[in-house]
Amino acid sequence: MKNTIKLSGLALLFAFGPVAGFQAFAQTGGKLDNTEIKIEKSKVLELPEASRNYEKFRIEPPEKKTNTVTYRFNDYKLPDQDVPLSARVLTIKQEDLKKLYGNYIKAGFGNYSTPYLKGYFHNKRSDRASFGGYVSHVSSNGPVDNSDVSNSEIGAHGESYMGNITVGGRVGYERDGYKFYGYNPDLPSPDIIRKIDQNFNRVNGEAYINNKTQANSKMQYGVKAGVKYFSDAFDASEVNGYGGLDLQYFLSNKSRVEVLSDLSFISYKDGDDISRPYFKIAPSYQVDLDKLDVSVGAILGYTGDTINNGDKLNFYPNLRLGYEAIENKLVLFAGATGDLQRVTLYDLTRENPWLKETPSLMPELASNRLLISDTDKQLELYGGVTGSLIPNVQITARVAYQNYKNLYFFNHNPLDSARFILEYDPENTNALNFYGEVVYNKAEKFRLGVKTDYYNWSTGKLEHPFYLPANRTTVFGSYNIYDKILFNAELYYIGSSFGKIYRGLGEQVIVESDNIVDLNLKVDYRISEKFSTFVMLNNILGKKYERFVNYPTKGFNAIVGLSYTF
Repeated sequence: MKNTIKLSGLALLFAFGPVAGFQAFAQTGGKLDNTEIKIEKSKVLELPEASRNYEKFRIEPPEKKTNTVTYRFNDYKLPDQDVPLSARVLTIKQEDLKKLYGNYIKAGFGNYSTPYLKGYFHNKRSDRASFGGYVSHVSSNGPVDNSDVSNSEIGAHGESYMGNITVGGRVGYERDGYKFYGYNPDLPSPDIIRKIDQNFNRVNGEAYINNKTQANSKMQYGVKAGVKYFSDAFDASEVNGYGGLDLQYFLSNKSRVEVLSDLSFISYKDGDDISRPYFKIAPSYQVDLDKLDVSVGAILGYTGDTINNGDKLNFYPNLRLGYEAIENKLVLFAGATGDLQRVTLYDLTRENPWLKETPSLMPELASNRLLISDTDKQLELYGGVTGSLIPNVQITARVAYQNYKNLYFFNHNPLDSARFILEYDPENTNALNFYGEVVYNKAEKFRLGVKTDYYNWSTGKLEHPFYLPANRTTVFGSYNIYDKILFNAELYYIGSSFGKIYRGLGEQVIVESDNIVDLNLKVDYRISEKFSTFVMLNNILGKKYERFVNYPTKGFNAIVGLSYTF
């Protein structure tokens, strides 16, 4: 350390020595004086200790002062005037509505001398009213003598929308012509002993009012009232005045109370005058839980019919459960119910147009009047499944046990097997029913389905459930090719059934009807936007089967025609 200081001293000496000499030389005018310089190597240069302050600087905070603050609240209000705001909303251009044609006429002709005419007429789009009409005529000769048939109808309908209320009605007239051609051709001409021509006149009119278009209403209702008139060629007539109420009151978005009721009074004349009152009311409470839908109710029905000493006042349970086993895919359901089903001559003659009691030329042998009674379905227990496990495929399966009182059966008239009467089992009729349906639907272009309805009938005292087939199965499909060609096909099977024919002298014979297999095809070809042609092929297999014994149907039937839309 000392050596370092000494060397530092020498360095300072050599550094500042010349400077000092130069200053001295400058002061004496350039004359150098004799000077003695002593160099002491042993001298130690010591520096004084530096004064160091380790305290931090401290800045005193400013002195707090108390200031008085005054607030002023002013209410600024714009003048009352409309402020023009120009806003442009970005929208997607809507497609133009496709032109709607409300009228449609279809006309054609086929073998068996078959003229074919259908017409449908309707107004264009309107948010105030909807109205239209229809006309139809189809007639043809039959497979045997006196088997020609004709069906004609005309009607109109309409409704008006007045806010949340819809008021509407419909009227119609039908005339059907048939002949009792199921007689034995080996007997004398039927015109000699009986009248074989039959025709039906049906007139109907109905008015209704509802608020079903008001979806957010807590109470929705529908009321209807109408009349149906029927008459035939044998001076039989039926007048049915009816009404109905459909009421729903929503307690919440998941529960509601529903009341359904029907009222009917029939005046039936066929030799005798018969009055047939009818009333039914079905209240229920319905609730939609998380995955469970529950409906609890009852049905009360009254009928004036007394055939087989049937009950006039009837009470039935009305319970239904639905459980969503797989969300949006599969629903299981089960229930217990019953019903009092209204039966009218107006509808019976659609099922069997050869329905007639004793011929009018022999009234002394029996009454002309058919025995008509409402059907008492005393109990039905059912369960099943419905849903769509595979895309575009809808399935339904149902099994049920049914118990009937006064279920009607068609059977041959004991005095004339070409005519039919209504027959009832003195005891109850039971049935075990299986129903299944599978439908594949691909974007409304291709549709294919099959459904079957099977009954295992069990009668009391009747030998058979006359003319009630055990099985009905249908396979159906449609195919649309570029909206240019449309195919519709149907293949159906109806199992055989039984009837009873009286041969004379008290002899009774049980006869069996045919198993029916029928294939139908319809093809529409669109020529233009307004014109198209069609071909209808009926009973392609050509079998002249007998749904009712002694009444063969037409064989293969083809109809070709033209359609016009405007």
